[in-house]
Amino acid sequence: MKHLLERDKKKRKLIAKFELKRLTLKSVVCNSKFPIDIRWKAGLDLSGLPKNSSKTRLNNRCIITGRGKAVHRSFRISRIEFRNISGKGLISGLKKSSW
Repeated sequence: MKHLLERDKKKRKLIAKFELKRLTLKSVVCNSKFPIDIRWKAGLDLSGLPKNSSKTRLNNRCIITGRGKAVHRSFRISRIEFRNISGKGLISGLKKSSW
């Protein structure tokens, strides 16, 4: 699972690196006030960027186990680890409810 975490870190760095460039190119492509040839060139430049620099290719993973499913967005921890950690009382503000 460690290789999945390393791949995730690599993708996140690539997204941060190309974020501004991708955003400007997308705004040029979507703006109908620009001439068609400039928009076409921006589209070609956009398709020339690495695939993994797109945010949609990113998958949330647990930072402890590397699990790719059932991950809490705010904590970036899987539901299993979240239950273990909160049961031990390591997350401040959380308390196990019982009725």
